[in-house]
Amino acid sequence: MARTPLLQLSDISLTFGGNPVFDGLGLIVQPGDRVALVGRNGSGKSTLMKVMAGLVEADTGTRILPPQTSVGYMEQDPTMAGYATLGDYAASGLELGEAYRVERAAEGLKFDPSRPVATASGGERRRAALAKLMAEAPELMLLDEPTNHLDIEAIAWLEAELKSTKAGFVLISHDRAFLNTLTRATLWIDRGLVRRNEKGFDAFESWRDKLWEEEDIQRHKMDRKIKSEGRWAVEGISARRKRNQGRLRALQDLRAERAAMIRRQGTAAMELASGPKSGRKVIDAIKIDKSYANQTIIKDFSLTIQRGDRVAFVGPNGVGKTTVLKMLMGEVAPDQGEVKQGTNLVPAVFDQTREQLDPERSLWENLTSDPTMGVSGKADQVLVRGTPKHVVGYLKEFLFEDAQARAPVRALSGGEKARLLLAKLMARESNLLVLDEPTNDLDIETLDLLQELLDDYDGTVLLVSHDRDFLDRVATTTVAMEGNGKATVYAGGWSDYQAQKQADTPAPAQSKDKMKIEAKAPQKKEKSGLSFTEKHRLEALPSVIERLEGEIAKLETYLAAPDLYAKEPLKFQKATEALVERQSALSAAEEEWLILEEKAAG
Repeated sequence: MARTPLLQLSDISLTFGGNPVFDGLGLIVQPGDRVALVGRNGSGKSTLMKVMAGLVEADTGTRILPPQTSVGYMEQDPTMAGYATLGDYAASGLELGEAYRVERAAEGLKFDPSRPVATASGGERRRAALAKLMAEAPELMLLDEPTNHLDIEAIAWLEAELKSTKAGFVLISHDRAFLNTLTRATLWIDRGLVRRNEKGFDAFESWRDKLWEEEDIQRHKMDRKIKSEGRWAVEGISARRKRNQGRLRALQDLRAERAAMIRRQGTAAMELASGPKSGRKVIDAIKIDKSYANQTIIKDFSLTIQRGDRVAFVGPNGVGKTTVLKMLMGEVAPDQGEVKQGTNLVPAVFDQTREQLDPERSLWENLTSDPTMGVSGKADQVLVRGTPKHVVGYLKEFLFEDAQARAPVRALSGGEKARLLLAKLMARESNLLVLDEPTNDLDIETLDLLQELLDDYDGTVLLVSHDRDFLDRVATTTVAMEGNGKATVYAGGWSDYQAQKQADTPAPAQSKDKMKIEAKAPQKKEKSGLSFTEKHRLEALPSVIERLEGEIAKLETYLAAPDLYAKEPLKFQKATEALVERQSALSAAEEEWLILEEKAAG
């Protein structure tokens, strides 16, 4: 029996500023779909998602949503006017008895629900918007760059939640590891067309390259045919003019079809030029300490960075990674210890807040101005690694249009701002590159190119990122900052760090409830009768049981209010139903755990 789609778009056409974004677009999202939505920056991914959410109306075409189907959209810049705190916003639309869902999401995504909206950062607002969507649990979730501003622990929490959901979701992300783990189908926006592949993102690049190869072959055949027919039109038509008018019209149609083919957007013409060689020892940090108020950033930390090293700093948001970078660069002094910088350093810094870009000035002015040198930003040329280039020509190398050159930076998307900052940095030579969250907002093709450039870069790289795939591709050393001043140095990238940490760390302490459960069952034998899926389910069940127990405790506390039933009978009923449902789920989970333990024990 055919399933009813969650969402269907048919013959969608949309034009912005006279330029067509989509023409005749169609797509279907089925129940349980886990779809990656991919495409270059500026290809229309976010616009398409807003059409899917019903927030942007197409010029033509239809959006079909079955009755009673709930759709949730996580926008990149949520509007929170009228809400006092992030928690108020995230819980809006939920029944009071469902408020625990926001608390649970806030814990996983690491934001404070009591934070006033007026003082919340952009990252905190995005996390609250994501928590709201996860708490509402719609049948179709539309997620636009949900991993931006999340640290690796929060990304792991979100991965686990999306793995376990029965809802369908469409996902835009630059995080390869996240997409590889979660998606089972891929929607690719390319030059206004949307193609679908019934495989996850891990198969995307081979599929894309095959389509491009077929396209190149077809274009080459068409060019040869046009050339052949054109020669005939010049040399052989005079004697058979009337008889061959149809062939001439066919040639004109062929030329029109070839002219209508949209050229593929290339990758940015990025290039990293190393300046003069630095000394062999680039930075030497010796037993440094740093604290702010009641927070210890780093304690008794030593690190020697040699020329050519690629050192990544990882850890939760707020742990102090950027502060440590600034200490190593000499911008912030340690409370104790010493930082020695090597000789002949020529640094270039990519800061996560894009402070080097003035949002009110144009791309042209930002590229040609240098306040430290007294350069005003009025020049027609920019000096690119010692060679003068016209500003517009250089901007084109980074995929900007002519009309954007005089536009203010504030009008750019996040990915475009990142590309502009890279253009500004790459115009100069350097031998020490500091990249603080460079992967946010960049499309995957640009990330691939940046990684290749870093591979060939002769200088030294200091990197902060939450993109696990990018860390694995770039880093040769990983500094794990774990809070309370603790920082440990590991060889290799993210996967290497995880493997070494697991090998060096004893089994974690267990909660009393978990220990009681495990004490009920006999010790497992080396050989178990469990399948691969059952084994992983057995490992996951204790945390499921612990979570259900926490939710039950919160619901019981809520229902214990003496006047709740009298004042809010509907909310009392919903909370009671939620409590019964979780108690039933807890009993089932405990029963499943015991059955699997007995099976594992033989």
